[in-house]
Amino acid sequence: MLDEAGKNFDAVTVSIPDHMHAVATATALRMGKACYTQKPLTRTIHEARRLGEIAREMKVPTQMGNQGTSFPPLRKTAAAVRAGVVGKVKEVHVWTNRPHWPCGGPRPPEAQVPPTLHWDLWLGPAPERPYAPGYHPNTWRGWWDFGSGALGDMACHTVNMPYMALDLRDPTAVQAETSGHNRDSFPKWAIIKYDFPANANRPAIAMTWYDGGKKPDPALFGGQEIPKTGVLLVGDGGTLLARGDYCEFGYKLLSGGSDMKVEYESSPGHYKELTDAIRGGPAPKSNFPDYAGPLTETILLGNLAVWAAPEAGTQGKKIEWDAKNLKATNAPEVEHVVVPTYRGGYQV
Repeated sequence: MLDEAGKNFDAVTVSIPDHMHAVATATALRMGKACYTQKPLTRTIHEARRLGEIAREMKVPTQMGNQGTSFPPLRKTAAAVRAGVVGKVKEVHVWTNRPHWPCGGPRPPEAQVPPTLHWDLWLGPAPERPYAPGYHPNTWRGWWDFGSGALGDMACHTVNMPYMALDLRDPTAVQAETSGHNRDSFPKWAIIKYDFPANANRPAIAMTWYDGGKKPDPALFGGQEIPKTGVLLVGDGGTLLARGDYCEFGYKLLSGGSDMKVEYESSPGHYKELTDAIRGGPAPKSNFPDYAGPLTETILLGNLAVWAAPEAGTQGKKIEWDAKNLKATNAPEVEHVVVPTYRGGYQV
């Protein structure tokens, strides 16, 4: 398509299965096309880093499909947290009701490829395997070769507010407990703990991610009902709850805190940010090099810990992370989760 008709359009939207995002996006970027790539931006950490580098090199507008980035309630809540609505934040808890696809089991039995599906093309850069119902059309996120689990599916939305508020980049360690998995299909649930070092604007922070029905300790909520999805921030001056996947309801102070009026930069709308940028306007907030790429790196680091926790109900190995060099310094066994190997002919 790019070769045959590329001169006739300015931008590409990439909304195919996760394992193909990086290959398709990188190809379009190198041809100078603006790119809107759905979440998760990529399946692996290395791919996220490379897309940011290519986008910066080619000087083209980019945006990830985490629409909540433009929502006024999310931006206002992030501004309030930065302004100290609950003081210095010490803990971040984020939970989701995903996965809603089968996880943790064996591969389905081989079946005949439907006449409407080109299976080899669908596999793309992923390792070859026989077709079976259960991968396509919408359940690929349950498989390591094709997706990034519940974390990749929803954290780009639910972690977005604390990421914006607290600059949750470059964690130094991550550790997980899971329901158990065979390293082919993702677990039914996971609890993942991240360590973020202090920076110029905040102290060190611990973040915990919960999926598959797991949630934070009810004692943190002071008797309030725990929503299906949301964020809880624990500061030295109070506790803040943001319900929903997108912080779309704003925030509520559960204890302490000092509500305040804050100013924040408004958005003309998620998609208009991109079209304005294509016409020469400012870069979208969730552009690859400065925002979406680093957010994706933070999120997908959790899957290194999930890989290292295949035994049910047991804390897996704590992964020490060198973000600058994209290296698990104490766990060379997860290198293939960081940097994928593609089938012949595909590259980023």
